[in-house]
Amino acid sequence: MRITSHYRTRGFGAVLASSALVVLAACGGSSSDGDTAAVDKLGATEGKVSILAWPGYVEDGSNDPEVDWVSAFEKDTKCEVTSKTYGTSDEAFNLAKTGDYDVVVASGDLTARMVASKEAVEINTDLIPNYANVFGFLKDKEWNTFDGKNYGVPHGYGANLLMYNEDEVSPAPTSWSAVFDPAEMAKYKGKITAYDSPIYIADAALYLMKTQPELKIENPYALDQKQFDATVDLLKGQRANVGEYWSDYLKEISAFESGDSVIGTTWQVIVNSVEKAKVKAILPEEGATGWSDTWMISSKAKNPNCAYKWLDYIESPKANAQATEYFGEAPNSQEACDFASDASFCDTYKAGDEEFASKLWYWRTPVAECLDGRDVTCMDYSQWTKAWTEIKG
Repeated sequence: MRITSHYRTRGFGAVLASSALVVLAACGGSSSDGDTAAVDKLGATEGKVSILAWPGYVEDGSNDPEVDWVSAFEKDTKCEVTSKTYGTSDEAFNLAKTGDYDVVVASGDLTARMVASKEAVEINTDLIPNYANVFGFLKDKEWNTFDGKNYGVPHGYGANLLMYNEDEVSPAPTSWSAVFDPAEMAKYKGKITAYDSPIYIADAALYLMKTQPELKIENPYALDQKQFDATVDLLKGQRANVGEYWSDYLKEISAFESGDSVIGTTWQVIVNSVEKAKVKAILPEEGATGWSDTWMISSKAKNPNCAYKWLDYIESPKANAQATEYFGEAPNSQEACDFASDASFCDTYKAGDEEFASKLWYWRTPVAECLDGRDVTCMDYSQWTKAWTEIKG
């Protein structure tokens, strides 16, 4: 696989007030005035659209002449695209609030903030014909649907897998215990790698959820004080064995190829890209965390009709295949698989595999009002951020 110059840092930011997650005021009026009600019909296109996105999601050939799905959209709709990339969800949220962007693509930690702060409008999916193709298990989820209303449409999704060097790690792991159990991880001291973000706390929580039932963890993003303390203690114990925390996937590729890392959390795109080491990735028996991104329309959109046109276009099988294959994640529909340049693309990324997808806990923003519905106080994201700083030392 060709390595592109862009890289992705999936950052997680400020905490959303818990009350805002569950109470969304009903609003009317047009989206250009900052209101959030869905429109019933589209008007004439405005001739342009401004998009805020992760790197690699809106490619127009300027980075690589062979990578371009924007030009076809512009030709078909007469909506000229301008775009800006961001590196973290915090950055995206701050940029979205300026009102300079019509469309925002958001990960699961950002979507709820966009809705609660009324920065995104409800989407009328009847006005997006290609939405019909989207896998059912990506629709109407907690990160794209609030109070029974759709606030966006799915882009692609992926898992945080366990990768290991087959020449250095034996026996082949089947569990996250390889990087969390004290006896097992001690064998690879200094050569374990982990994702550098407070949200990685959820990976450890998932492991405890499956291996220590007495903690009664029901959701790795909903941890009360006792559960949180146990998870933080686990990660502090892991710290002595970690050689590197990564957020830039090119650095993880380099670490595995040099031998500095032999086992740790990864993305499928990284597995595909390692050439100088014999690596393999698995979905451990406990399952894994993951992401599912959402295309949203700003409540301050100046070009809402072109924005709808973009959402329908990027949901189309061909465009979605181009975008997700370029970045390295599963597309949002089975139809997209027919347009992949690599015949094995959808098999590699487990596209449409509902059993695989059911084992993923997609990224969410931890809030004080427990996401699992318990009537107790959970640790919010500010506490996760503070703990992560302590964990890394």
